[in-house]
Amino acid sequence: MFRLEKVFQNDDYGFLIFYKVTKTIQLLISSYVFVILSDNSIFELAQYEIFKKSNYFIYTILLLVTFFISSFFLKNSKEYKSNFISFLRQDILIIFVSNIFVFAIIFILSIDFVLEIKIIYLLIFQIIILSLNKIYFNNLYRKLIDKNIIQKNIMLVGTYNDVKKIISEKFAKIYIFKCCLITDIENINLKLIKSEIKFPIFNTNEDLRSILEYHFLGQIWVLNGNKIDKSILSKIFRYSVDTLNIKLEDDQNFKGKKLLEDKYDFEFYEKSRFYGINLFFKIIIDKIFSIIFLMIASPILIISMLIIYIEDGYPLLFTQNRTGWDGRRFKIYKLRSLKKITFDKTVQVTKNDERLLKIGKIIRRFSIDELPQFINVLKGDMSIVGPRPHMVEHDIHYSSIFDNFLKRHKCNPGLTGWAQVNGLRGATPKSELMKKRMEYDLWYLNNWTIWLDIYIIFKTFYALIKYKGD
Repeated sequence: MFRLEKVFQNDDYGFLIFYKVTKTIQLLISSYVFVILSDNSIFELAQYEIFKKSNYFIYTILLLVTFFISSFFLKNSKEYKSNFISFLRQDILIIFVSNIFVFAIIFILSIDFVLEIKIIYLLIFQIIILSLNKIYFNNLYRKLIDKNIIQKNIMLVGTYNDVKKIISEKFAKIYIFKCCLITDIENINLKLIKSEIKFPIFNTNEDLRSILEYHFLGQIWVLNGNKIDKSILSKIFRYSVDTLNIKLEDDQNFKGKKLLEDKYDFEFYEKSRFYGINLFFKIIIDKIFSIIFLMIASPILIISMLIIYIEDGYPLLFTQNRTGWDGRRFKIYKLRSLKKITFDKTVQVTKNDERLLKIGKIIRRFSIDELPQFINVLKGDMSIVGPRPHMVEHDIHYSSIFDNFLKRHKCNPGLTGWAQVNGLRGATPKSELMKKRMEYDLWYLNNWTIWLDIYIIFKTFYALIKYKGD
């Protein structure tokens, strides 16, 4: 529902922010509890004035600010580390440095503070709290991995020896090798390959689209991409999945480089902008706006459904397979605008189409038929803003015409999008129109920000009036 696996697709930055904020809040609570209980009973815990008038109030505020800022600005990896060394560096070291800095400020500014033995007990208490917090977050991180939320489903692409080398490494649990495409499979004994590689093996002639969809792949690792035939790479680059070039050579200069599992140099061939904390904010905005829009639009929906029933009976809703993020299929919901007659459902609806209901012309003109897709947004299949989803058959057809067509699937499809607010609403009976829409969609994917989404949402109301939909 929340696409959390996509939030963590390329780094753990969102999880790290949550961890750092939680640490700061727990330090505040621990100081508050310690100060009150050191001279009072548990029954005075709710009396905030005791803490505010204490010797430690200003000290606690300064410590929290210093600790929080230090947590973000000290050089840090965007990957969550569960080992003891990272705990010493990121928690214990920072709390000691923060205390030293706070005492320096108190001394320089001559702030009224009585230094007493209790400060050592408070520091010990804070370290205990941080230790318990680290144990909790380590367990939480493992649970998120086990639930396939912080996981990366990967397809390996490379020679037999390169694939064998990479799977022999002890990678973290977040990397799940789902399948591999072996580029020199014709030169290797197939029985030997299957005895050594325990997941599905494909050759370069396989239908890559079906592989990506079936295995729910989030990343493709090309092993030593400089040695892979360009025709194979161009076939891979047609799709929307994040693609990395993993360099397995042993004679590289790794100084100052970010390494995969601290061992292999890598670079992104293709990388979606939709991940991390920005994607999390996009998801939250989607959920909030969807609930608001459904509440506001509910009278229009009810009246439209009533007229559909009077004109042509049930069903009131129309469902169809559409292509979503990474090419995964989902059921889209729309108000039914066509008559209950037999016709080819892959043929797009055009202006004055004989299949249209009388009410169908009106609800399609103002995109009222699209309103049930807010349910798709709440389910996580769609977003409010994104490339419009097409029928699976149309995706297959146009992907054979335009090389970059399937790159539109680098995020959730949307109810509205950059193409729609620029006049490309409704049917696209001509290839030229579809190409134009694709170009607008690709621009959106390459330039996406939260503010662009908000701009598109507000511009959509203007586009509904200015640009006619079929």
